[in-house]
Amino acid sequence: MAEKQHLYLVDGSAYIFRAYHRLPPLTDPEGTPVGAVYGYTTMLWKLAEDLDKAEGPTHLAVILDKSSHSFRNDIYPEYKANRPPPPDDLVPQFPLIRDATRAFSLSCIEEQGLEADDLIASYARAAAAQNWDVTIVSSDKDLMQLISEGDDSRGRIDMLDTMKNQRISLPEVADKFGVTPDLVGDVLALMGDSVDNIPGIFGVGPKTATKLIQEHGSLTAALDAAADMKKSKLKERLIEHRADAELSRILVALKEDCDLPMAMDDFKLDGVPVEPLAAFLQKHGFTSLLRRLDAGSGSPDRANDLNPAKPATAADVGDSEGNRQAVPDMPAIDRSAYECVQDMDTLNRWIARCEAARVIAVDTETSALDSMQADLVGISLAVAPNEACYIPLAHGGTDLLAETPQQIGLQDALAALRPVLTNDAILKIGQNIKYDLNVLARYDVDVTPVDDTMIISFALDAGRGEAGIGGGHGMDELSVRHLGHSPLSFKDVCGTGKKQIPFGEVPLDRATEYAAEDADVTWRLHKHMKPRLAIEGGTTVYERVDRPLVPVVAQMERHGIKVDRAALSRLSEEFATRMAALEGEIHGEADQEFTIGSPKQLGEILFDKMGYKGGRKGKSGQYSTDQAMLEKLAEQGATIATKVLEWRQLSKLKSTYTDALQAAINPKTGRVHTSYSLTGAQTGRLSSTDPNLQNIPIRTEIGRQIRTAFVADTGNVLLAADYSQIELRLAAHMADVPSLKEAFAAGEDIHARTAKEMYGEVTRDTRAQAKTINFAILYGISRWGLAGRLGVEADEAQAMIDRYFERFPGIQRYIAETLESVRELGYSQTLFGRKTWFPRINSKNGAERQGSERAAINAPIQGTSADIIKRAMVRMMPALTEADLGHVRMLLQVHDELVFELPEGDVEAAKPIIEKVMADAAMPAVTLDVPLGIEIGSGTDWGAAH
Repeated sequence: MAEKQHLYLVDGSAYIFRAYHRLPPLTDPEGTPVGAVYGYTTMLWKLAEDLDKAEGPTHLAVILDKSSHSFRNDIYPEYKANRPPPPDDLVPQFPLIRDATRAFSLSCIEEQGLEADDLIASYARAAAAQNWDVTIVSSDKDLMQLISEGDDSRGRIDMLDTMKNQRISLPEVADKFGVTPDLVGDVLALMGDSVDNIPGIFGVGPKTATKLIQEHGSLTAALDAAADMKKSKLKERLIEHRADAELSRILVALKEDCDLPMAMDDFKLDGVPVEPLAAFLQKHGFTSLLRRLDAGSGSPDRANDLNPAKPATAADVGDSEGNRQAVPDMPAIDRSAYECVQDMDTLNRWIARCEAARVIAVDTETSALDSMQADLVGISLAVAPNEACYIPLAHGGTDLLAETPQQIGLQDALAALRPVLTNDAILKIGQNIKYDLNVLARYDVDVTPVDDTMIISFALDAGRGEAGIGGGHGMDELSVRHLGHSPLSFKDVCGTGKKQIPFGEVPLDRATEYAAEDADVTWRLHKHMKPRLAIEGGTTVYERVDRPLVPVVAQMERHGIKVDRAALSRLSEEFATRMAALEGEIHGEADQEFTIGSPKQLGEILFDKMGYKGGRKGKSGQYSTDQAMLEKLAEQGATIATKVLEWRQLSKLKSTYTDALQAAINPKTGRVHTSYSLTGAQTGRLSSTDPNLQNIPIRTEIGRQIRTAFVADTGNVLLAADYSQIELRLAAHMADVPSLKEAFAAGEDIHARTAKEMYGEVTRDTRAQAKTINFAILYGISRWGLAGRLGVEADEAQAMIDRYFERFPGIQRYIAETLESVRELGYSQTLFGRKTWFPRINSKNGAERQGSERAAINAPIQGTSADIIKRAMVRMMPALTEADLGHVRMLLQVHDELVFELPEGDVEAAKPIIEKVMADAAMPAVTLDVPLGIEIGSGTDWGAAH
């Protein structure tokens, strides 16, 4: 039996105006407006992808309006007279939209004197008469007159509203109009249409029109019945404006017998050849779409279906709940199946099972959260669902009379396990396995190779999960989300508060349930999530960036960095003295003593007692005294606000750094060991905790003083290597901004170049403004935000933004393309393929939506920057080792900077290697159009290294 033909008729004219109003103005490399063209192209692309995933068409054509004049204007000159002419910047885009359609190798139909609706109607009826099914891609209510069910001899006609992702058939027509499609025109004639200037009958709305047609069966019958109606305004209007209604019926009727300008067989779909589409995208500077085409097409010699080998998953449509593909068949978790290993024979049996399995989950139980000081209490292993064990190593109560349970000696157990844990042929899976690596390394067990389910989840679903353990990627959350199982919690077995006991005191049966379950869940999560990497495009960033980084970062944490306790103590005293002086000055300004750290008391002083304007109360009933509010008051001359801001900064630095760093010194190593998270920042940047070294002020004198307390051991120096303006360089490349690329290539002062482009001259003030704007634009700043930073009015700030986009149109195009892509796909991507999801990008809540938009603009740039420095970190030690500098230690990663410790005599040998690794980190995966500048300094302390 021959294949059923299915014709899709796309109302291209509706697409054009939707695209125009959806995007900000854009220009192509030749300066031609292309905002609507870009939007139209993305919408057509999405339609092609969606139809390919569904039961797609066999034939497709795009129907356009040839001009604004049609035969209806000859009947009624005022037809559509209310419509304003198209915007000046849209007119030159009409021919380009036709070019875009043909670039997809799709038929593009238009006829002088006819509207697109008439051509759609004629093709739809002709196709249905040949027993083809027809789908009209439009939300135009006039086209609902065409919908029909079809039968054995005639094809069905339905509609697809892509704005609502809704099919429209007979039930939907009945819901909207209350009548069958053949009577829709009668309802429309009574209603009229102010947009198209169709008169109808004044005062008759949708409900009245529907009721009249339902009661009388047709427009003519309703008008005829008016004479017999009871006296009313409706009766008067039906009689008085009968001619208007009859004229309207002619205007809303679709011309279904037009000559067909192209045979329907010519609409047959045979794939989308790559070359014409690529040429069109290249010509108009649609670089992000060109990258999508390159990524999807494989070979340019074959037809491209725009979505070649990527099955639809929940991840592809921005589902904030995570991937919905089926979990592999696995039995329900049965804690009673787990085994407690208390003798060497049982351990050897489990070791044999691990060697046979080749893929095992590993988890450690310890006496504390700090991996550099925690004692190992036990190890759990899993080789398959419900096939897990717990090996207790240091259980027993602190009570001298308590009985110590039978368990294998720690050293004997580790000696037996070491060959498995270090065997390159056995993959060890962990959840945040960096912690386990550091614990076991202190017992001379170098675990390799490893997989990490937390980081796999991050590579797949960054931004999807709500904040929580592991930023939404903790084991308990993942277990509930993917496996539908809630594991035992730590407090379930150890208790809370004063009654909490160390894990080493938990009875072995309960400890086995808890610890072995963790390994079992981790094994199951790996079985479920690891295949998703290949399906959803996360393999490259996981395997080449994140996974090899785990042991590198673990080693950095173990190295730690030395701090000068005496210097920190002096700084703490200085900060305390200055805070005390400020406290007195603030109390003097307020003419009373109060607790400066209390927002409630501060708000009452500022707004109730001192009478400053602009105070706003939150839901709690107290005034807001956040930094933005205090800065606003300071700009208005409130010296008390200036002093409170300084007091707060000193208080934060004292508690977070000068006091906390002293407490964080490891008594065994004499160094501070921060803990890095590979999943703590949504864009992929590393974050650090206990202590947090990421937020030390960079450009202030106080920040420099704190950095001088980080010191090298005697005979060594610290070397700091910093990427110079990496995000601006990446913006120049990703947005394809020739002037910025030229400036970076020539080694120019980029902020001076921007000032010259925007203001025509470079002064201290214009350079400062340009610097602020350069960075602010990349974070999607609003006119209000920029106004606040520059201390100008909002209109002036908007003028600066407009001037910036005028001088650097590529940046504006990048922003528009990025937002359009994220709205459609639900995620952004770095140059290395790292996805960041924005489930609230289309939120109806303005604050949520705008926050997501700002983050989405910056995420590809900041994420690419993070990927680059991670790639440099992975390559760094092999490069240094190859140069006989393996004794150089990489200690810290802070934003765009790496800090090393090395003998002073090796600095000159190490500098060029470190610089080259960092400069070439993007290659060969990505070749940048701009060089990556590296600034390197060294000294006996971190401050001196800058």
